[in-house]
Amino acid sequence: MNIEYARENMIKQQLRTWEVLDDQLLDLLQQVPREDFVPPALRNLAFVDMNIPLDEEQVMMTPGVEARMLQALAVKSDETVLEVGSGSGYVTALLAKQAKQVYSVEISPHLLQQAGEKLAAHGIENVILEQGDAAQGWNIPNMYEVTAITGSLPILPPAFLESMSIGGRLFAIIGDAPVMAATLITRVRNRGWSREVLFETELPPLKNVQPPERFVL
Repeated sequence: MNIEYARENMIKQQLRTWEVLDDQLLDLLQQVPREDFVPPALRNLAFVDMNIPLDEEQVMMTPGVEARMLQALAVKSDETVLEVGSGSGYVTALLAKQAKQVYSVEISPHLLQQAGEKLAAHGIENVILEQGDAAQGWNIPNMYEVTAITGSLPILPPAFLESMSIGGRLFAIIGDAPVMAATLITRVRNRGWSREVLFETELPPLKNVQPPERFVL
């Protein structure tokens, strides 16, 4: 496979046609080699429009969803990011290239170790990797300018809203299969949040996510 041709084709055919038009972001996607973060046996699928399987029944989001998420979050160089679900480490690397600091939480020790090795191999040092269950929010008291949740949630736990700084942005895919809403939430004041549905998609849920109570007739 011609890696550079496949990468360029992904950007032109998948991303630009799906309203990913931020030139700085597109340059970043060319610079950070996605193929180095996929499982070696699936390297030829690195730029395909699909959720790439990882160990322990987790996945990498499609390139389009990753790019739309990053474009919506518009991370600035002086901001602190919370990432829920380190996964392959690829989105972690992209966030780290944009932000001042990234705190990335992964429930799987195995995936966390792999992500750490890949980030180190690419000289990325402004990431703090934590092993833990963040499906209901992360228990380290901090306020984040940006929160990126890389698995779906049936509903968004309130703890995530409370950990957003004023002006902070949060991206989450919320709802039940087969139709989920990729949503951008902005904290506009101390007790106020705005919500924008960006597009519909489908993504496996975070591990240990609690289903909402449902009424049964």
